[in-house]
Amino acid sequence: MRGKLKKKIKDCLSRSCNECCNTIVKDCIYTFHKQPPPNHPENDQVVLGGDNNNNNYYYFNNMANQQQQQQQPVRLYIQDHHIMIDNGIAQLTLNKPGGIVTAIRYGGIDNLLELHNKETNRGYWDLHWTPPGGAGIFDVISGESFRVIVDNDNQVEVSFVRTWNPSLEGKYIPLNIDKRFVMLRGSSGFYSYAIYEHLESWPGFSLGETRITFKLRKEKFQYMAVANNRQRHMPFPEDRMPGRCQALAYQEAVLLSNPKNPELKGEVDDKYQYSCNNEDLYVHGWLSTNPPVGFWQITPSQEFRSGGPLKQNLSSHVGPTSLSVFHSTHYAGKTMVPHFEPGESWKKVYGPVFIYLNSAANRDDPFWLWEDAKIKMMTEVQSWPYNFPASEDFPKSEQRGNVNGRLLVKDRYMSNDCMSANCAYVGLAAPGDAGSWQIECKKYQFWTRADESGFFSIKNIRSGDYNLYACVPGFIGDYRYNDVITITSELIYEPPRDGPTLWEIGVPDRYASGYVPDPNPNHINKLFLNHPDRFRQYGLWERYSELYPNMDLVYTVGVSDYRRDWFYAQVPRKKADNTLEGTTWQIKFKLEDVDESKTYKLRVSIASATLAELQVRVNDPNTNRPLFTTGLIGRDNSIARLGNHGVYMLYSVNIPGARFVKGENVIFLTQPRCNTCFQGIMYDYIRLEGPGSSN
Repeated sequence: MRGKLKKKIKDCLSRSCNECCNTIVKDCIYTFHKQPPPNHPENDQVVLGGDNNNNNYYYFNNMANQQQQQQQPVRLYIQDHHIMIDNGIAQLTLNKPGGIVTAIRYGGIDNLLELHNKETNRGYWDLHWTPPGGAGIFDVISGESFRVIVDNDNQVEVSFVRTWNPSLEGKYIPLNIDKRFVMLRGSSGFYSYAIYEHLESWPGFSLGETRITFKLRKEKFQYMAVANNRQRHMPFPEDRMPGRCQALAYQEAVLLSNPKNPELKGEVDDKYQYSCNNEDLYVHGWLSTNPPVGFWQITPSQEFRSGGPLKQNLSSHVGPTSLSVFHSTHYAGKTMVPHFEPGESWKKVYGPVFIYLNSAANRDDPFWLWEDAKIKMMTEVQSWPYNFPASEDFPKSEQRGNVNGRLLVKDRYMSNDCMSANCAYVGLAAPGDAGSWQIECKKYQFWTRADESGFFSIKNIRSGDYNLYACVPGFIGDYRYNDVITITSELIYEPPRDGPTLWEIGVPDRYASGYVPDPNPNHINKLFLNHPDRFRQYGLWERYSELYPNMDLVYTVGVSDYRRDWFYAQVPRKKADNTLEGTTWQIKFKLEDVDESKTYKLRVSIASATLAELQVRVNDPNTNRPLFTTGLIGRDNSIARLGNHGVYMLYSVNIPGARFVKGENVIFLTQPRCNTCFQGIMYDYIRLEGPGSSN
């Protein structure tokens, strides 16, 4: 492999100009390493570039003595108040018995974590919980007992346990928590996972969030990478302090007025700009340029994360802070909070996640560390489920099952034949209603994407009871397979449909449709200029009042284009006196014929809602009673958190034919709630159906 890659790079470089070298070398990496074989010795020693004159090839992830280091056994050193694990590549230090990570030594840096922080504020597991009838409590999980689980030349695994008893009621969450840390021989980093357990006899509680957090040295780690197109030099934490920034509409967002890096002056910093879908949140982190060292969180499986593949979570942000979020209410609200009752037993394993460390020689380009981290991530994903965790609560590959099948879509108004569910999301989650997987957060979920023919394969499933769920891009609604999961044949999804499409707005893909405006030039993040995720810019909700200062949005079917004429969110308007008012959008359309005896159907697919209400009126905006209202819906807060989707909802509105007239008609969509500027609705897709033949 390495010889082929060297030759490929030499050939590339010999026939290319300097400006093209990086692109060609990247292509070489993807060509040869898109699916590196599991446990291949070259996975941890990848040639990433070269000098065509002196054959000085660059090796990332390891220094020159990597092969010698890989031969060193793993060693555990136990002291009075700390333990240290060392495999010759990295050293991990934790306090004892708390299990808080106090130091990570690697790549010539004595400690990658922030030295100015207290030891308990460097690397830790935490959670936010609420006792019945009480206020929320933030808890950095500190163990009360320490135990060595595995200690041999190839692996060290240690455990830090906090055991609950009734004397702790109201002080600590009623859970037994077992935090594990694992270091393997020859591995450039370490793993962590935790087992949470609630016994049947214990009191109830609610769990708002749990995660693992690392706070890195700010003078070293100043460049953050979340995705190929979402990486940049970041502000310092001091840049968010009074005197260096201006507070904006909520505490997470600030305008940098006097940052240490003058190139960042005038930009907005907001941690929610770097949120990601679970399906995209496999690797992210930080790199230092002096010396070139990378710190990456790799999450090889999404099975233990709440909310399925489209749930958004935080990743990395100013600090420098790196998170692996397992459960949170972000972009979902209170519907995402699991409530545990007295008498309810529960156990769940979060992780393992891999903290991957890589490095380069000082002469090398440190930004290739990101490319190496992605290669390592693919290796970890292919190795799932891991075979090394010692806990019996983590089932190995031979203890898991698979589900294979094919999903078809039947919509007689689009085709007489069943259609392939191209790229459908297909997954297993706890039994519930169709779409309930979006807010399911107590158990495990297993997801995949179907191929273009609708075939899918879900692998490495834990034992348990599941429903099979699916959602299909291009079709509204949610699919649920109701029977016990034993699938060897084809499944057919019939999306909601009563009649032929008279008109439609948007594309049903669960994301906000419509025009995303340019941000206020005084409130930009340069990363998101001309970016596909431009909705991550701060303050876009304010642009509605600027674009529609007096009259609300009017959309004319057949004339308007939703990509240009449909605003991405229906939000309140700010009036001249700075008060807010609800808004009413109009959809104008023509009907050549109307059957007054029949029923028409309006499908409103909502990508996100925040303390909003949708009222529907037909041809008369002044009726006291709307034809339909959702009542108060949604706590996603996606507008303020710079997202374009939250918890998906579908509403089907029956419209009597007598409400329509032949010729010009108008449907009025009113969102009256206006206590804050963040209340609103993001529409995924809207469709009017004519009467069906079955009527």
